[in-house]
Amino acid sequence: MIFGTFDMLHEGHEDFFRQARALVSEPCLIISVARDMSAARAKGARPRHSEDKRLAFIAAHPLADKVVLGDESGYIEHIIAHNPDVIALGYDQSGEYVENLENELKRVGLNTRVVRLKPFRPEIFKTSKLKGMTV
Repeated sequence: MIFGTFDMLHEGHEDFFRQARALVSEPCLIISVARDMSAARAKGARPRHSEDKRLAFIAAHPLADKVVLGDESGYIEHIIAHNPDVIALGYDQSGEYVENLENELKRVGLNTRVVRLKPFRPEIFKTSKLKGMTV
């Protein structure tokens, strides 16, 4: 399971998908798309595209096996519902949910492994750097 806003899709995201899939022998990649309000809280601005558009866009990607919307508040409920074996975090994902994730997983009785993935050319492929560009 991975998480993101996915307001645009670039090579860094695709590498994120590939790295996450490579963590297990028979992958079923669940991609959690951030809700509009959650993304606005985390990033300080609403995404360009609505959560429904972002969800549909990611769902059409060939590396995505299942695409879900994140929780409206918090994050643990939809993780519990999908019970992933592994949660793969992007190299730059941070914040309260990341800091508390492993403790929360233990608290709710999940044995989910949390893995931090490597960056893929972050000097080029980072959404905040690409927002003004056409990709």
